[in-house]
Amino acid sequence: MVALPLGLIVAITVIDLLAPPQIHLGPLLVVAPAITASFAGARLTALVGLLSVAALTVIGALRHGLTNSNHEAQIAALVVVSTLVVLFCAVRDRHAQELLQVRSVSEAAQRVLLRPLPERIGALQVASVYLAAEDEAQIGGDLYAAARTATGTRLIVGDVRGKGLTSLGDAALLLGAFRAAAHLQASLPELTAYLDGSVSWDFAGLTNGEAATESFITAVILDIPDTGLKAQVVNCGHPPPLLLRDGQVTAMDALRPAPPLGLGALVTPDYHVDVFAFEPGDRLLIYTDGVIEARNAAREFYPLTERITAWADQRPAGLLQHLQRDLLAHAGGRLGDDAAIVAVEIVSEGQERRRDWLGT
Repeated sequence: MVALPLGLIVAITVIDLLAPPQIHLGPLLVVAPAITASFAGARLTALVGLLSVAALTVIGALRHGLTNSNHEAQIAALVVVSTLVVLFCAVRDRHAQELLQVRSVSEAAQRVLLRPLPERIGALQVASVYLAAEDEAQIGGDLYAAARTATGTRLIVGDVRGKGLTSLGDAALLLGAFRAAAHLQASLPELTAYLDGSVSWDFAGLTNGEAATESFITAVILDIPDTGLKAQVVNCGHPPPLLLRDGQVTAMDALRPAPPLGLGALVTPDYHVDVFAFEPGDRLLIYTDGVIEARNAAREFYPLTERITAWADQRPAGLLQHLQRDLLAHAGGRLGDDAAIVAVEIVSEGQERRRDWLGT
């Protein structure tokens, strides 16, 4: 890349010296530092600018024009333009460094707060993916977590009102409360009530003028026992999980959905537990509304239920790989809102032995 501006300096200088006296190509030397700034830093751009000024000076000296006011004006103009290019390059590099620091902080926050789910939790095969809407963020208001209990595994997938780094604090609050209490609360209604109380108490202490009713978190909380063929779920205003069985997709709609977490102080919520069959070989997809609200160029929402049937026989990791690629292709490579997706599959001992034997 550096050879391009250097070659231009040499070519313009040679052609200008060989051209008739009435033709002046020296002003074109400004192209060299401008091109350098597109791929290099301020120092290299400044060096190329100095070489351009030196080349223009050589042209004037060989053409006996250093005392010519026109040539002096050309040199002065080249110096000014090269200086401006270097200054803008330095500002760009500074902003790029700041963006790099922001990304490193967000990645560190993601590793601490939104820990990747392990591939195996108890009797479950698990996969998860997080897609941030903001380029400078790796984490935002969507969340997921898992916790082991004495009898099974509890999962939470939630969505804080808002997106990006502004909702990170609320997501961290709920994740901390879930990890602290998931193995202590005896039942899902008790756990949900505890989580609602935790976030409601924090929202009530807002002092920046935002009303407490404007902050809430939709969530799905599941309890999947290690034994038995049933799973329990409490839905707090969240999109329903999708159950994939024998190539068919069924939305696990809540009979009595509860209000989002953080609004319990305004109503008296009844945390109803929905129970559904979840057998070995079944797959469960839990997601946030950033998935189904992703739009394409025609402003059409992503048809999750229709698309997911094509990969219903995939294991959780493969399922999410296909889904992520298809979702981003539908949205043109960038989502309008954060999206979190968790896929789980209950695996019997017989299935696990067969997969080990097949090496899959």
